[in-house]
Amino acid sequence: MFDPIADYLTRIRNAQQAGHRRVDIPASKLKRAMTKILIDKGYINKYINIDDGKQGMLRLFLKYDSYGHPVIKKMQRKSKPGLRVYCNADDIPRALNGLGVVVLSTSRGVMTDKEARKLHVGGEVLCTVY
Repeated sequence: MFDPIADYLTRIRNAQQAGHRRVDIPASKLKRAMTKILIDKGYINKYINIDDGKQGMLRLFLKYDSYGHPVIKKMQRKSKPGLRVYCNADDIPRALNGLGVVVLSTSRGVMTDKEARKLHVGGEVLCTVY
């Protein structure tokens, strides 16, 4: 069984632990949407699409603080292929009491927990980032 979202998160975690400035990840629409959320929230500097004639690659440029520590402290997968985690609009979880980001896949697209509360939609809880 293969979980592309867990692979995405693991590649970012491994690159940060190794101190790399960039990481290449196989692209998909879901991963592009998650990457845009991470950029908007300030966890990643930027990304570029690399066309390889197939599905493409995402090259993420990771962000570190002035001491060389990664900005992303923890990335955790919530919903897994063996156990999907869903929530309705009233029960959307918070990461670090609102200081982190919960990424949701909703009927209106991939969005953060704050956007989902604002639009009053629920969905699948993909991951938490802080």
